[in-house]
Amino acid sequence: VQLQASGGGLVQAGGSLRLSCAASGSTFSVNAMAWYRQTPGKQRELVARITSGGSRNYRDSVKGRFTISMDIAKNTVYLQMNSLKPEDTAVYYCNLVTYPHGIDYWGKGTQVTVSS
Repeated sequence: VQLQASGGGLVQAGGSLRLSCAASGSTFSVNAMAWYRQTPGKQRELVARITSGGSRNYRDSVKGRFTISMDIAKNTVYLQMNSLKPEDTAVYYCNLVTYPHGIDYWGKGTQVTVSS
């Protein structure tokens, strides 16, 4: 399974970006897809997660600003990021967990930079 993320870039504080991540490859079923982010010297952290059943969870710092969605038919997950803050600057990684075996796959990451 390959994950291809896109949509990162440079934006001013208060702006918006939309990340996309499409999964392709051998036959698989999606249990959940998620976005993580990482800054230098820090651990990768969960930003938002969505299950195939539509359940969502977000880290507290992005609640009300970020929205995760998924197109199951296209095996694609999206992250709409509004009201961006400089502290949202990070490399964002797409994650997929398969069903039923729970295998993790990761995309290569896309840089999001928010200027103040």
